[in-house]
Amino acid sequence: MTDHKTVKPAREHSVPWFWPMAAAIEMEESGLELFQDNMHYLVEAEKLEAPPQPEWATENRVLADLDTMRLRDFSAASVGTKSIPVLVDAPYAGHSSTIADYAKGQSLIETLLASGLDRVLVTDWKGATEEMRDFDIDKYLAEINVVVDDLGGRVHLVGLCQGGWMSAMFASRFPAKVASLVLAGSPIDTDAGNGPIRNMAHQLPMSFYEEMVTAGDGRMLGQSMLAGWKDMHPGEQYLGKYVDLYEHIEDKSYIKRTEQFERWYENPIDLPGRYYLQAIRMLFKENLFAKGKFIGLGKRLSLKDITCPAFLLGGESDDITTREQVFAAEHLLGTRKTKITKKLVPGGHIGLFMGSRTLKETWPEIGEWIASAA
Repeated sequence: MTDHKTVKPAREHSVPWFWPMAAAIEMEESGLELFQDNMHYLVEAEKLEAPPQPEWATENRVLADLDTMRLRDFSAASVGTKSIPVLVDAPYAGHSSTIADYAKGQSLIETLLASGLDRVLVTDWKGATEEMRDFDIDKYLAEINVVVDDLGGRVHLVGLCQGGWMSAMFASRFPAKVASLVLAGSPIDTDAGNGPIRNMAHQLPMSFYEEMVTAGDGRMLGQSMLAGWKDMHPGEQYLGKYVDLYEHIEDKSYIKRTEQFERWYENPIDLPGRYYLQAIRMLFKENLFAKGKFIGLGKRLSLKDITCPAFLLGGESDDITTREQVFAAEHLLGTRKTKITKKLVPGGHIGLFMGSRTLKETWPEIGEWIASAA
C-alpha cells in the first residue's frame, strides 16, 4: 500500500554522490583512504539497487509443487512420520517466504529444528503470474488443506504476519486439523490499535487499491507495495540506509548483513489482484474475520471454533502489526485462557521472525511449547 504521490527511485533520494569526493580532496593525503572508501561505497550502493534473489539458508526438499506454493520440507531424511509436523505459514504480503529461513545462525527454521522439533515444513508462496491474478483467499485455504492432508491430516501451525490470519482462517475452518496455533505479528483484529497500516486502509478509498491492481494488469505488483512500505519511513529508506552503509564501509560483516537483507527486501513478489483486494476490503476495511462474518470455503468462519493451544507473539515497536491486533486473539479465540500464551518482545515486525535476539531468547521457548502441545 502506498499513497497518491509519485514515488521516486531510491537513487534520487539518496546521499548526493559528490560530497564524499569533495571531502577527500580537501583532506589531501589522508583523503586518499577516504576516497577509496567512497569508491567502495558507490560500488556497494549499486549492489543495493539491484540485489540478487534471496536463497534458502537451510537444506530442504520440495515435497509438493502446487499452484500457489512449493511445500518445502526441512526435516532430516531419517525422520519418520509419526510426530505431528510443524507447518510454518510464511507471510504472503509482497516478499519471499525465505524470511523464515533468513541466514545461517539467523533462521527461524534452524531454531525450531534445534529446539527438538524434527518435522518442520514451510509454505514457499509463489509470486503471482498473469495466470494467477484471479486466485482468491479460498484458493490459498484449499491448497493449505491439501498440504495438511498430505502430511497426515493434522499439523502445528506457525503463522507469520499475513500467514497468521491465513492460519487462523484455516484453523477456524478445520479445527480438528490443527494441534496448536502460533500467531507471530499476525493481524487478527485489524481495527485494534492505531498503527499506520490500519489508518492507511481506512483513509484510502477502495478505488485507490483497485486502480493499483488495474495498473498491474490484475495483480498487485510487489514494487508498488515496496514503495508503500518505504514511504512509511522515508528518511530511513531513502537516506538513512546509505548513510549507514557509508559509515560502516570498512566493516565487512556489516556489509554482508546489509546485502543479505537487501536480497530479501528489495526483491518483492507480486500478489493476485483478487486475493489482495479481498484482503484489503474484507479484512482491513471491514474486519469481517474478527467479527465472525468472513466466508471461507463455503462456511462462515468463527475464531471461537479454534480451541487448540495458542501462542501469541507481538513486537513492542511493531508498526506493521501492532500488539493490539495480535493480542486481541486472546478474547476472540475459543481456546481456554489457560491454554493461551502471550509474549511481547523488544523490536519491530520483521525482527519477530529473523531478529537474532528473538531467535535466541523466544523461539526456542515456542519450539518447546509446540512440542508440549502435541
